[in-house]
Amino acid sequence: MYKIVKDGQAYGIERKVSRMWGFGKKRSKVGKFIDRKGYTQEDLMAASKVGRNTISKICNDPDYTPSVTTIKKIMKALRQLDPNLKTDDFFDI
Repeated sequence: MYKIVKDGQAYGIERKVSRMWGFGKKRSKVGKFIDRKGYTQEDLMAASKVGRNTISKICNDPDYTPSVTTIKKIMKALRQLDPNLKTDDFFDI
């Protein structure tokens, strides 16, 4: 952790910096996968035809379970990156 000391008081800045650049944020399996592949949530939204809010929940909330229809759309889009992916790799259904 980086520290700035002013008037004898230490201030941590690592958390602020890491959040600003997106490091340390909670991601789901889908979110981690698209991050590794260099794919954005916008890319996934366009490829899957799923709405922005739903994509955000899918990528950022590990406990969120979308509808079966949405899962099918997401998996179809993700399989464009890797045809061997299985639904079980990302969703507990």
